[in-house]
Amino acid sequence: MKPLFVKQSTLGLRLGLVLLVVVALIVADLHFNAMRGARAALETAATPVYWVAELPMRALEWSREHMVSRATLLEDNARLNQENLVLQGRSQQMASLQAENVRLRALLNSSAMLRDDVLVAELVGVSPDPERHQLVLNKGSRDGVFLGQPLLDADGLLGQIVEVAPGMSRALLVTDATHSIPVQVNRNGVRAIAEGTGSLSSLAIYHVSATTDIREGDLLVTSGLGGRFPAGYPVAVVDSVHRDPGQTFARVTATPTAALDRSRHVLLVFTAKPAEEG
Repeated sequence: MKPLFVKQSTLGLRLGLVLLVVVALIVADLHFNAMRGARAALETAATPVYWVAELPMRALEWSREHMVSRATLLEDNARLNQENLVLQGRSQQMASLQAENVRLRALLNSSAMLRDDVLVAELVGVSPDPERHQLVLNKGSRDGVFLGQPLLDADGLLGQIVEVAPGMSRALLVTDATHSIPVQVNRNGVRAIAEGTGSLSSLAIYHVSATTDIREGDLLVTSGLGGRFPAGYPVAVVDSVHRDPGQTFARVTATPTAALDRSRHVLLVFTAKPAEEG
């Protein structure tokens, strides 16, 4: 049986040798980079181990990122759809405002060309009866509106005021079947009466002699006769003249120059004197 101290001394000797070798290798690696090749080989050999060890963590991160990304995408998609809907609504509103701005500019330009005082009014309603061509305006007697007052848009005569209240008024369009207006051909001064036909796109000029010098394309303007409408405002453009042999009068139709079915803002002209209250 070997003594115990001999084993302990042998074990200590081996441990010392190992420590000495480790220290020597460390010193050699620090000063001479002697272990570079071995270290590279060990790192290369350990790479698959590192990769396999990181697989669970990578799988967890990928799953978490995938689920979060999908949820985020769904949320972003819903938000973008809402924003797109809002922007489309605003775009439509901007288009409407831009068109209204163009109309107002045209209206202001036309009012600048008038020699009479004018008041801008806004359309707030139309007659529900298709046989009656009437507009409801947001200006009334407290704004100076009076019966018979001419009504214009940027392109021509719309009609006249037929009812007045303190805060609103009602206008009758030139195309109403009960309306008529004295006109003259702008080219040569020939006088006639333009009457409404019940159609927003047509006026009829009756009792025009077959020999009268009136042609397609002639501009009809207010003649000023009767004192209701000031002279010189565009009313319509002649679109057809029919002369039948043997007939005394020609059949003449014209298209109103004003945008009767589209005007939102109109001009009330202050030339005629308000009717005296009885």
